Amino acid sequence: MSQDPSLSITQVLTKLRFRHLQLLELLGRTRNLRIAAEQMHITQPAATKILSDLEAMLGAPLFERLPREMRPTDLGTLSLRYASTTLSNLGKFSSEFATLKDGGYGHLTVGFIPASAAQLVTAAIKEIQRRRPRLIIKLVEQSSDQLATWLEARQLDVMIGRPTEPRHEALFDVIDLLAEPALAVVGKHHPLLKQRRIEIADLGEWPWILYPQGTAMRQLFEETFAAAGMVAPMGIVETPSIFTTLELLQATDMMSLQPRAAMDKYVTHGLLGYLDVPIRRTLSNYSVITRKDEAASQAMNEFVAILQAIAAQY
Repeated sequence: MSQDPSLSITQVLTKLRFRHLQLLELLGRTRNLRIAAEQMHITQPAATKILSDLEAMLGAPLFERLPREMRPTDLGTLSLRYASTTLSNLGKFSSEFATLKDGGYGHLTVGFIPASAAQLVTAAIKEIQRRRPRLIIKLVEQSSDQLATWLEARQLDVMIGRPTEPRHEALFDVIDLLAEPALAVVGKHHPLLKQRRIEIADLGEWPWILYPQGTAMRQLFEETFAAAGMVAPMGIVETPSIFTTLELLQATDMMSLQPRAAMDKYVTHGLLGYLDVPIRRTLSNYSVITRKDEAASQAMNEFVAILQAIAAQY
């Protein structure tokens, strides 16, 4: 009976080197050994040897050598994912270690959905800055689907939004925060604000500013029109940017479906107005979402606790 030439797990961990992981990560992005070698500042034969040694160590081919690309095998795809994760964690460790060593308070990268979570995030940032004035905070505003992708790739520490795929249940811990009443909003000059009675049918005659496909607000918009037996309007501008939406509402006769919490202050100050029309339902709760089974920093745990406390006050 022949023995498996591959090494045991303990032996692999002993022999695995940073350059193995670095080459894997580069090949995952470039699919080209020559380009990967150039980015590592080594020769192509040297890169070939690193890959050959790794495959011999693991006892399995990780890439198909095709004329125009290096295509990962199933085991290669698995290896690429872990190489990318490990290098990302090493980079984060190095950055946080250097920051703390120099007397800093570390970093926190927070992703949040546009408009809806803005008030809550603002209040939480204000409080964490009061407690940790030297904490470096990076804010990323985007739709939930993109935020979830970045959270899975460890480009975010925490996100405030919604899970968008069934598999996210296995990847993330999700803590509900707040529900979102949504209203149709227009600029203060809009003709419909002078109309006493407004039906959903009236809204189909005007152009709309909408969140992108796949977002919860876009789904609510489409459900509302479908429930009224209407086809969605043709004049549409898609944007996840609340700033762009506010500018367009004030400069045009367009309308938009937006979270009430994000629009109230603009309506109060007379810049925008709400249309009194029935919206199909309230949006589902948005949540604070983190990766499962991962040791969190003190700053991240504190920030999550602050979010929960502020949400409870609402």
